Amino acid sequence: MVFEFKLPDIGEGVAEGEILKWMVREGDSVKEDQPLVEVMTDKVNVQIPSPRTGRVAKISAKEGEVAKVGQTIMIIDDGSAGSASPVPPSPSPQTSPRPSQPQPSEPSAGVIATPATRRLARELGVEIAAVRGSGPQGRVTEDDLRRAAAGQSPRTGVVEQAPAAPRSDQEEVVPLRGMRKIIAERMAKSSQTVAQVTHVDEADMTELVLLREAFKGSAEKRGVRLTYLPFVIKALVPALKEFPYVNSSLDEAAGGIVLKKYYNIGIATDTPQGLVVPVVKDVDKKDIFELAGEIEKLAEKARAGELALDEVRGSTFTITNVGAIGGMFATPIVNLPEAAILGLHKIAKRPLVREGKIEIRDATYLSLSFDHRVFDGAYAARFTTRVIEVLQDTKKLLAEVL
Repeated sequence: MVFEFKLPDIGEGVAEGEILKWMVREGDSVKEDQPLVEVMTDKVNVQIPSPRTGRVAKISAKEGEVAKVGQTIMIIDDGSAGSASPVPPSPSPQTSPRPSQPQPSEPSAGVIATPATRRLARELGVEIAAVRGSGPQGRVTEDDLRRAAAGQSPRTGVVEQAPAAPRSDQEEVVPLRGMRKIIAERMAKSSQTVAQVTHVDEADMTELVLLREAFKGSAEKRGVRLTYLPFVIKALVPALKEFPYVNSSLDEAAGGIVLKKYYNIGIATDTPQGLVVPVVKDVDKKDIFELAGEIEKLAEKARAGELALDEVRGSTFTITNVGAIGGMFATPIVNLPEAAILGLHKIAKRPLVREGKIEIRDATYLSLSFDHRVFDGAYAARFTTRVIEVLQDTKKLLAEVL
């Protein structure tokens, strides 16, 4: 009997995904729970396992195609008796790799576009099937949608249409696709949506440097590498509780601000594929050693491209840490739908004034970027001041980290 394997509901509002890589071919035998296909959503790459044992009778969605949740992407013959629907023949090598034409009942089914682009079409009220795509193989881009919404004619011949030829042997054109394209779209959306402001303050980290040094031996015995990040996360907890609008999101459709009484911290992570934000859940209920171990594990999975969808969703506040790389300070972009993001920077020896005297201390800058629609600059300044108070007070920090 043949079984139609449909793209499953991955959750978190994901309605479709791009087929990145098939791990089997037609005619292969597969076992239940064996990875079949890697799918890219707006949030993460997901490997989807086989729902049953059998033989791959047909692969219905090609690599690079965007499939909707519920769309048949493979047919599996499980070998059992029973009435079976005939398996459509596989396309010949001469068949165009582009998706089949959309059926009248689903006018956008054959449109090539990323999930983020389709969501933008719904937000703008643009019928995506009527938009002429300027991307590779006719892919509809966010620029195409915005021009359509503004009543402008679509452009052709842009870089996305086909990689432009280098103008000399000292130039290289890299196609904007995959994770890099999704990052570009999400960052552009945040910039165009959020009324972003960045507040910068300086923190004396001398006591924290000593505290971390004191705990490093205990961390090593537990098999974890202790960085400054778990301490900063714990210092955030009392501040987020005292200033709840920082731990919130703006729900424009409902016309309200959602205050969240749970504390899930996204950790912006640099990977070979681009910036990924795994999420450490319920940080207020974990000590620094648990946090350190979880951060390390998530970072390793992020760099290997092995994060599960549940590990990148549900964040209420995000931290981006570039301290190990260097630099004075930056203005991080708010991670929608959150209201704020904290940038951590290099801890360095600096002259600071203490009780009227100049001392050489370990200091750093904290950058809080926030959505001014949700709260104001004074609120942001008070929140950052509270975080710094905890970081600079060993007793307060100890009360949080253990």
